[in-house]
Amino acid sequence: MDLGLSGSVAVIFGAASGIGAAIARAFAAEGARVAAVDRASSVLDLASQLPRSLGLEADVTDYAAVGRVADEVARRLARCDHVVFAVGAGSGKFGFPFWKLEPGDWDRVLKVNLIGAVNVAHAFAPALAATSPADTAKSSRSMLFLSSVAGQIGSQSDPPYSAAKAAVINFAQCAAKDLAPFGVRVNTLCPGMVQTPLNRGVYEAWAREQQESERPSYEDWTADKIKKLVPLNRWQQPEDIAAMAVFLASSQGRNITGQTINVDGGYVMHW
Repeated sequence: MDLGLSGSVAVIFGAASGIGAAIARAFAAEGARVAAVDRASSVLDLASQLPRSLGLEADVTDYAAVGRVADEVARRLARCDHVVFAVGAGSGKFGFPFWKLEPGDWDRVLKVNLIGAVNVAHAFAPALAATSPADTAKSSRSMLFLSSVAGQIGSQSDPPYSAAKAAVINFAQCAAKDLAPFGVRVNTLCPGMVQTPLNRGVYEAWAREQQESERPSYEDWTADKIKKLVPLNRWQQPEDIAAMAVFLASSQGRNITGQTINVDGGYVMHW
């Protein structure tokens, strides 16, 4: 299926590894020019592997830096059609019960996951909305935020992360209403169990509190969680998330906005 993304420009934040890198590759495979952004310098290596792509270093918690990314994209790629916020950070602690954490444990998590998303939205919304009236109806411009199933069910493993990702869902709905008159669609994508450094970090925070004799391996721990929580009984892969990301950006998703879409193997079922 031709998703009609060839020649478009997609800016992917959090593109150095994991889900963000998979999304950057998926857009490039559809013929989009990609601006891959991350605070990690390895994002430059990823960009060098993608045709007609641009690698940029920036921390999403620094609004001035994100603004410079928007300026650089406009200068070097001349346009912006799709923006994806695929950034996530946990507290690094096992937060059950929540009062084991300190209020200070929340600051960085909120700044990265929520304020980072807000910074990106503020920096790029003007460019996305700058369409002529004739172009608005046919525009396929979009903004996508990665949240998490933890933002829907209040995961007790890391309350700061859960709360921040829940706030991202709410903010995306606000942005979807504001940008709809300009033909710009805004959605939230929630991965389930994906093998990423963030997922392993949750295990490691939990494992530190267990007796060594009662501590399963990461592989055994996750296998048990998948069996108990995921009806399809399998990991989700970064490429699964990426496939939905490019679909939502394409003309095939032209009537989808303000939605929270799960790629989670059935972990969370809405009714």
